[in-house]
Amino acid sequence: MTVIIDYDAGNLRSVQRACAEVGLTARITNDASSVAHADRVIFPGVGAAGSAMKSIKASGLDVALRHALDAGTPVLGICLGLQISLDHSEEGDTPTLGLIEGRVVRFRLDDPALKIPHMGWNQVTVVKPHPLLRKLSPGDEFYFVHGYYPQPKQNAEVYATTEYERTFACALGRANYFATQFHPEKSGRVGLELLSCFATWDGRPC
Repeated sequence: MTVIIDYDAGNLRSVQRACAEVGLTARITNDASSVAHADRVIFPGVGAAGSAMKSIKASGLDVALRHALDAGTPVLGICLGLQISLDHSEEGDTPTLGLIEGRVVRFRLDDPALKIPHMGWNQVTVVKPHPLLRKLSPGDEFYFVHGYYPQPKQNAEVYATTEYERTFACALGRANYFATQFHPEKSGRVGLELLSCFATWDGRPC
């Protein structure tokens, strides 16, 4: 059973539809037991870090997610799911899950032509091979919508980067956890290819 975690952070149906397109049947749930015992977990989200953490803790989904990770379950984080996987977010000065060491910071841009949030298509550069990125080609672009970005502590956990005035990590991974700042479900062919790789991923990083 594949589950999509529902913690009141939206964007769930589009993720579910994209999964269906690659033959992956996924159920949306906020039930902690279902998440803890799923075969695969997708951890998406849009919105604010503070309200997301409040919802996750109130429903026990933080404990369930850690249980799934400890069990070796393949887990895919998307956008806010990636951001609250780090230790801390500047958004609301929020302590987050600490699944990956690092913090999330707000864009502070010098170029007045660039807008916040960062919204639109950006080229993604793979800097380290990963099974979920194996179908990507140089120059492939993904869709982004975010005003904050991750600063992981360990470069070894960075699998892809992109540029928006500065280069920043947009795909992170650790063991059976992989997460993207971009939205695969909104990224057309390349996004579906990533999801198809997740559908068969055994949770090993290589």
